[in-house]
Amino acid sequence: MQWMALQPELSLTSTDLTDPAAALGWWALRFTPKVARTGHVVLMEVAASARLWGGLPALFHQIITLNKPVALDKYAYAASSLVALALLEVQPSSAALPVHPISTKSLVEHNLMADDLPLQTLAAARPHLDTLTRLGVRTWGQLRALPRGGISRRFGAPLLDALDQAYGLRPDLYPWLVLPEVFEARLELNAQVDTAPALLFAARRLLAQLKVWLQLRHRGVLALELIWQMDERRHTEHQGKLVLRTAQPTQDIPHLQRLLGEHLAHVNLPAPAHTLRLRTVETAALDSASASLLPDSPSHGDSLVQMVERLSARLGADKVLQLHPRLDHRPEHTQTWLEAATSSIAINPIDKRARGSNGLKSHPITMIDPQSPWAQPLAPGWLLQAPLKLAVRHQLPHYLGPLTLLAGPQRLESGWWGGGDLALRDYFVACSTRSGLLWIFRERLGGEDAAQPSENWYLHGLFA
Repeated sequence: MQWMALQPELSLTSTDLTDPAAALGWWALRFTPKVARTGHVVLMEVAASARLWGGLPALFHQIITLNKPVALDKYAYAASSLVALALLEVQPSSAALPVHPISTKSLVEHNLMADDLPLQTLAAARPHLDTLTRLGVRTWGQLRALPRGGISRRFGAPLLDALDQAYGLRPDLYPWLVLPEVFEARLELNAQVDTAPALLFAARRLLAQLKVWLQLRHRGVLALELIWQMDERRHTEHQGKLVLRTAQPTQDIPHLQRLLGEHLAHVNLPAPAHTLRLRTVETAALDSASASLLPDSPSHGDSLVQMVERLSARLGADKVLQLHPRLDHRPEHTQTWLEAATSSIAINPIDKRARGSNGLKSHPITMIDPQSPWAQPLAPGWLLQAPLKLAVRHQLPHYLGPLTLLAGPQRLESGWWGGGDLALRDYFVACSTRSGLLWIFRERLGGEDAAQPSENWYLHGLFA
C-alpha cells in the first residue's frame, strides 16, 4: 500500500473555489478511484494505479507537477494513511517531501519512521495525551511498546485499532469520494448583496468549481441554474433564480462568466441576497478536438457562437434572429426566423435538434433539397411579405402597366395537410416595362373546379 496526503492552501487570496479540499479531491480522482477526505486533507491510495502511470515515481511526479484547481500547501506520502497524515503535521507550511516514493521492499523502514513520530500527530491518542505524557509516552514507538492489554483496558480499543492501521496491520477504511452525477455547489456570501450584477464576483468561485467537475466528467454544460437566497425579513420573494443556456456544450468558464454578467445586468433584486447556489440543469458529452501535426493558426476573439450568445444576452433573445429554411412548397412558408442563440448556428451536435426560445427541444428543421424545383433559379431573390393583388384588365394582369407572361405556369398545390392554408396557384414569370421581371401567380378554384383558374392575380416576388 502507498498513500499520499495533499493539503491545499486555504487562504481565499490563493483560490476562487468555495471548497478547495473538495475540488482537490475531485481532481485526484483522475489518478485513482480510492480518494478520501479527512478535514481539509485529501488522501489517495495510489499503489493499485502505479502500474498504469509507469510506476510510483512517475505517478507521484504527475500528481505533484500537474496543474491543480488549487495550490498545495504541503504534501506527504507513506505506506499507511495515518503516517502520511502525521508527516503533514510535522512539516512546516509550504514544505514538501522530495519526489520519490518510500520503498515497499522493507516494512521495517516504514515502522522505524512511524516510531519517531510525535504522539500528538495520532488523532486517536489526542484525547489521552495528558495521561500518556505523564507516563513518559511521547512517540508512536513508545506507545506501541506498552502492553496491548493495558492499552485496551485503560484507553479503549480504538487506540489499538489506530496503531494497527498506522503500522499496516489493519486495512485503511474510508468513505471514498464519488463524483456526483449533477453538479451543485452552495456559497454563503460574506456580506449581503443589494444588486444582481454584484453577485457575479461570488459566482466566479462557483464557476471555478464547476470547471473541475466538467473536466472530470468529460462533459460540457448546456444549461445552468443560479439561485440566490434573499433576506427573509423583507416582505418580498425569498428566492430568485436565473437559468443560463448555451447552444453548444462548453467548458469555457470565462465565456459562461461573461454570459452570466450580461444576464445579471437585467435582474433587479427585491431584497438583499445572502446565499448563492449553482447547479447544472443539462450537460452533454464533450467531443475532444483532434490534434494536428502542423501548428494551427491562433484564433483571436470570440467564436461566432459565443458572440451570438453574448449579443442575445445583452439585447434580448428576440432581438438577435437567424433565418432558417423549412420544408414547405408555399414560398411564404419556406423560411422562418428563429432566435439565433438557440437555433442551428449552434445546434447541440449530440442530438442535432434545434432548441426553441424556451430552451426545450423542438421539431427538427429540414433543409430544402437542392434538386427541388423551388431551389432552382426560377424563384425570385426578393419575396413580398404578403402577396399583392393585381388589377386585371381584359383578362390580363396589370402592375404599373400591362404585364407580358414570359414563362410558366409552374403549378403549386400545397398546404392541404395539418389544417394549413391551402395554396392552389399557377406561377408565372412576367415582364413589366417599368418594373422589370416579376413573379406572379394566378389562383385556381378549389373543389370540383380545381382545374379552372380564377380571375385573381397576385404579385409575389421581384427578380433582381
